[in-house]
Amino acid sequence: MTQRDMAGFLDIDVKTIRNWRKNKPHLYEIIIKGFAFDEIVESSKESYEKALSIKEKFELKDKLK
Repeated sequence: MTQRDMAGFLDIDVKTIRNWRKNKPHLYEIIIKGFAFDEIVESSKESYEKALSIKEKFELKDKLK
């Protein structure tokens, strides 16, 4: 996610993100980690759904035997 994306999501100016990075590094780090966490959760959800789909395909094949 770009700084522009983050700023849009937070409804702030991109300059604010840049200022936080420079002048408030701990706040910037918290925000970056929050976005990273959201991305990890979404990625995990997608992986889980894909795994369930694969599992269902194999279960269907087993039932046909």
